[in-house]
Amino acid sequence: MTRTRRWITGAAVAVVVLLAGLALLAHLLLPNDQAFATEIATRFEKASGIGLRVGAAHWALRPTPVVLLDDVATAQEPPITVRRIVVRPQLAGLLHRRVAVDAVEVDGAVLPRTSVRAFRGRWQGDPAASALAGAWSLADVPVARLRLRDITWIDRRGIALAYDADIAFDAHWRPREAEVSRPGVAPPARLRLEREGGQDRWRTLIDVGGGTWNGESELQAPDGGPLRFTARLEPKNVDIDALVRSFGRHSAVEGKLSGQTSVDTEGENLSVLIGKLHTRTRFTVAPATLNGFDLSKAISTAGFSHGGSTPLEQLSGTLDTQASDDGVVLRYTGLKARSGVLTASGSATVVNRRLDGEAAVDIVDGVVGMPLKLGGTLDAPQLSLTGGALTGAAVGSAVLPGVGTAIGARIGQQMEKMFGGGDAKKPGRPASSAKPR
Repeated sequence: MTRTRRWITGAAVAVVVLLAGLALLAHLLLPNDQAFATEIATRFEKASGIGLRVGAAHWALRPTPVVLLDDVATAQEPPITVRRIVVRPQLAGLLHRRVAVDAVEVDGAVLPRTSVRAFRGRWQGDPAASALAGAWSLADVPVARLRLRDITWIDRRGIALAYDADIAFDAHWRPREAEVSRPGVAPPARLRLEREGGQDRWRTLIDVGGGTWNGESELQAPDGGPLRFTARLEPKNVDIDALVRSFGRHSAVEGKLSGQTSVDTEGENLSVLIGKLHTRTRFTVAPATLNGFDLSKAISTAGFSHGGSTPLEQLSGTLDTQASDDGVVLRYTGLKARSGVLTASGSATVVNRRLDGEAAVDIVDGVVGMPLKLGGTLDAPQLSLTGGALTGAAVGSAVLPGVGTAIGARIGQQMEKMFGGGDAKKPGRPASSAKPR
């Protein structure tokens, strides 16, 4: 659930709060809806440096105060668009020039990642406070409730995923309770937070892949120091294929996952926290299926056979994820797999769904240590031998089939590493300063 990377409500909150502040500021000063829309767009551009188009705006005091904004779009390519924003301010707050809003409702927003990132660093401090420009004050709880419906996040690969969210706030923007979900996904993909008393700790309940990923999360906010967010979660019986399909992806592994997950990140604000998010999951999948290659055929053909699948009695290891500007980096370490007479161990790194790693496959009946290179993509993984290992395997097979093939491959791999082959970079020849003779 980290790609609920993706807590997209963070970006929406900044924009929504700014618009709420602008709406309240203009509420008692402007004579008509058209002037109201124009003033909101002007103040938004002044505060952010990015233009805004408001298709229609309307406000009313009776029967209850309400501000409506329709067809909102930023002047970007691609633009951030919102079908409708509804702000329900408290009348007492309006009379005392204080921002106190019962609810903000956002419906039908589209948030391209590149356009949202363009707002980073454009506001100093609280964007709502900047919008108010000192004319109004903020209540202890400026927005009591935020409701998001059909909010579509478009990631760096152009994959669009819709989310719904409902967040009730305490003071200092602390969620008292929150729910974020993927509408229309079965089995459900849903995150719920329940604050424990007045502490910055939340009971964290995640339903995904037909299983649960529950635990507790905590926010530390020391005076003068960066924020730190941590969580301890326990995945139980999570169907991996259903999990990744919930977020528009495909998995090379099938089976139900259980284990332990830790989450930690540190930064000055919510945007930085998300941008530095790190997770570590120690997992076990039993039984499991690897799609994309047949391990036994890859061994018998020295890596020339591709495709197929490998049933495993058990797959275990550790997965580290680290958010970065180039996407989430996944590192698998301590991988161990067992399939009949074959056992395997290895490690791998995945960046932008491209796979890079290595494995050593042992055959229980005496053949030990066949080295294999992992490559390709998560959609089409590949097993192969490196050049040196392949040469050694050929020699070993000619000398002594079976055992000789594995031993030769292992020797060939080691020789290749010693002499700078494979993926290691060969040292460049230093430029000579001597004059030619």
